[in-house]
Amino acid sequence: MPAGDDTGNDLARSLAKSLARLEGLLRDLRIAISLCTRLPVAPSAVGEGDVARASWAFPIAGALIGLIAGTVYWLAERLHIAPSPASVLALAAGVLLTGAMHEDGLADTADGFGGGRTREKKLEIMRDSRIGTFGACALGLSLLLRWSALAALDNTRAVMVALIVAHGAARSVLPAFMSLVAPARSDGLSSGAGQPPPISIAVALGLGIVALSIGFGLGAMLTGVGLLAAIGILLALLARRQIGGQTGDVLGALEQTAEAALLLLATMLS
Repeated sequence: MPAGDDTGNDLARSLAKSLARLEGLLRDLRIAISLCTRLPVAPSAVGEGDVARASWAFPIAGALIGLIAGTVYWLAERLHIAPSPASVLALAAGVLLTGAMHEDGLADTADGFGGGRTREKKLEIMRDSRIGTFGACALGLSLLLRWSALAALDNTRAVMVALIVAHGAARSVLPAFMSLVAPARSDGLSSGAGQPPPISIAVALGLGIVALSIGFGLGAMLTGVGLLAAIGILLALLARRQIGGQTGDVLGALEQTAEAALLLLATMLS
């Protein structure tokens, strides 16, 4: 066989592998976006372990949410809407886009941890679709905190950057949390998602660090990483003590807490 044919076959195989790898990355991205938002982009079939593998793309999905919410703020500003109501519209856009999934997790976690006396009762409360006093207070405080942080920023660019960074970096810690904290129950969203592989954890954390570095600067990046680590560790200890592990609701509470903390950090930088 001529040497030229061997070279051509090698190039074809290399190209086929690259295309297959790219297709796999795009599939992971679609899974992550469909899980973090209500956008109908999920592949036709999602197998066992696909969500855990695709978790590396959670920060990208989060950045997309922040970009859309920031665009709503920009449009409101162009219509001469004041910063406070424009911030409400940006938050509303994020809530609608995600289907309030993380807000629901925060409220359920607060109700379960605050209202149950035993592990079993706490898990039962967290599965109840009704919201209690603890959940209502946690949700209200989260919304007020995030709204006031956005309203305190002094220009539209700062708001857009803060939303993109906060949404993206807050989701970057979810794969690590899923891996380090065992599921509290044998069924449910978190248990069914599986344990993210090390490469997915590393890529997600790397994307979060990149987002913080570009958006907030290298110095503030270190502060942001410290905040995310502290929140993750404290919530991990609390979840293990309260219910013996993590659930999808606890992951939602982690995202909400991390997002609010990063928006507060943004106000310190403006």
